[in-house]
Amino acid sequence: MVNYDDKRNFYRMMLNSEVTVTIIDDEANSKVLATCRDLSATGIAIEMEHPLEMNTAVRISVQSANSAVQPLDAKGKVVRVTEESANCYLIGVNITEID
Repeated sequence: MVNYDDKRNFYRMMLNSEVTVTIIDDEANSKVLATCRDLSATGIAIEMEHPLEMNTAVRISVQSANSAVQPLDAKGKVVRVTEESANCYLIGVNITEID
């Protein structure tokens, strides 16, 4: 039997990659650079300087460092916002669609 601490359905892959977050809900489709902290089959945790509102629809783009691996382009919804320190927020996004 597998024993892991947080009892998730999917394992998380720890990353430290630049990610582009496009905020779909605003009229301008604002783009923000952030850092991808970890990724699983159903979610992504990103680190940003500014918080996002809960339930904000976003598009996440993570470029691959290896040309043999396709970049990740996904849509999702903000499900968690945690202030870690001044100007540092951890944003949890539930992935709803992968392009």
